[in-house]
Amino acid sequence: MAKPQHFKSWILNYEWAIRIGLFLILLSALVQFGMFALSQNYMISYLGAQPEDISFALLLTYAGIISILPVQFRFLRFFETRAYLLTNIILAIILNALCLYCDDLIFFFILRFSQGILVGSTAACILTLIFTRLHSERMQAIGSAVFYGTILGNTVAIGLVGALVVNVTDWRQTYIILILFQTFILLIILVMLRGSNGVKKYPLFQIDWQGAVIFGFAAVSFAYTLIYGSKYYWLGDMRIRYSLLIFVVSLSLFIYRQLSLKRPLIHLTILTKKNVLLGLTLLAIYYGGKDTINLVYGYTINVLKWDSLQVMFLGCCNVGAMILSLTLSTRLMLAKRHSARIYMIAGFLVMGIYNLWIYQIITPDLSFFDLLFPICLQGIASGLLFVPLIIFILSSAPPQTGTTGIVVAAYARFMSSLNSIAGFYNLQLYYNQYFKLSSLGNLVPENYKLSEQMSQYKQLYLSKGFSVDQAGTLASSALGQSIGIQSQLLTFRAIFIIIAIVMLVAMSLVLFVPMLNKTYLHWNRKMFTQPEKSK
Repeated sequence: MAKPQHFKSWILNYEWAIRIGLFLILLSALVQFGMFALSQNYMISYLGAQPEDISFALLLTYAGIISILPVQFRFLRFFETRAYLLTNIILAIILNALCLYCDDLIFFFILRFSQGILVGSTAACILTLIFTRLHSERMQAIGSAVFYGTILGNTVAIGLVGALVVNVTDWRQTYIILILFQTFILLIILVMLRGSNGVKKYPLFQIDWQGAVIFGFAAVSFAYTLIYGSKYYWLGDMRIRYSLLIFVVSLSLFIYRQLSLKRPLIHLTILTKKNVLLGLTLLAIYYGGKDTINLVYGYTINVLKWDSLQVMFLGCCNVGAMILSLTLSTRLMLAKRHSARIYMIAGFLVMGIYNLWIYQIITPDLSFFDLLFPICLQGIASGLLFVPLIIFILSSAPPQTGTTGIVVAAYARFMSSLNSIAGFYNLQLYYNQYFKLSSLGNLVPENYKLSEQMSQYKQLYLSKGFSVDQAGTLASSALGQSIGIQSQLLTFRAIFIIIAIVMLVAMSLVLFVPMLNKTYLHWNRKMFTQPEKSK
């Protein structure tokens, strides 16, 4: 079989040019994913959306990615790479242009799902091209480090651009910048890639289109159920009952098709492998611990009243620490043949320390430097955990299951994000209500501290020239606001201590449970081939 020739002959002598080109193409796709994740306030004010709508729109992109991903690997064996990438980027430009002028929330949801399909298509294609440029021994480690590291860091990259734009002009200009960037990417593709890769085409035969559509319905309805469930009081509302019914029926049909078809989208037998299930469980735990950083970003905006640029600088520090840690752990894994178990223990420990640190320090008046070190710890933990976990899952999958390991890992990411968004949202609802009620229970005239606090507020407003009645009203309002902030901070503390305990328990399981120990040793021998004898 002829070896694929994706790149033009002139660029083959410039390996770094190829790597930069592939990275930029990948980034142009992924930034659509995190486009509005860190500028949500503008989306809420422009579209009249609620916070749940923003979360749902974000998850719709995920749903689009995981719905098209299993089909993508068949497309890449039929279409020419350059034409395929050009088509995806042009369609992405059109969708971004539509987002620019969209003022309807439902249409925006449709656009976000469609963008997810294009993001998944482009990312899968670039992942394939990255693998063609790597030595087989290093393919999984380096390919995963670049691909998933870009996924982790792209939100901050586009958020930084968005923060710079919104400080000087209309936030929608970020879409203009993104479209210009994608137009530049079209030129890179034309200059770098050949029109024909010279490989025999596999016809699009027996693709389970119906399965992909059914899975899309299941993913969207499940996301809707979990995100809007609390808002609509779960099964007490008809919308939630219908969405749950659609999810159950769609998932049942999808599983039935995958078990009965000769060429399924994914091989469900992969879920019978102990190591795969173990890796997916640890991956889900990691995502849950990692996503608490979104609470920190929300805290800096809503409590500390930072502007977007300050938040983005904090995010850049997190990504910088993650890149350093990711690079170091990947190099050590390849050079020293360390067991992934070492990185998992260290990663879960550092992630637990990060959550404990935030739990200890969170107050209404933290500075940038107060948050800098724990945020960097979170990045270091991500760099230690992410690639070893992904490689562990992929290497544990049976060879005959093909790309199912990649697809199932993407499913795990979707489920974990959904659980963290919906889980943190519901935890905040519960603890906020609990702490508010506890505080209100202390609002009695006999409470000396309360009387003193009210007196201080009242004196403050009297000193600013307000009348006695006005000062009393403003003091009551200030007290209510103070109780709200205190309840929110106590809620954050409760969530961070819960996640810290979960992280430390995960570390202890990996460290002390004999079954897990054997599993990792077995995987360690299996994972790497022998080192090269000479260089």
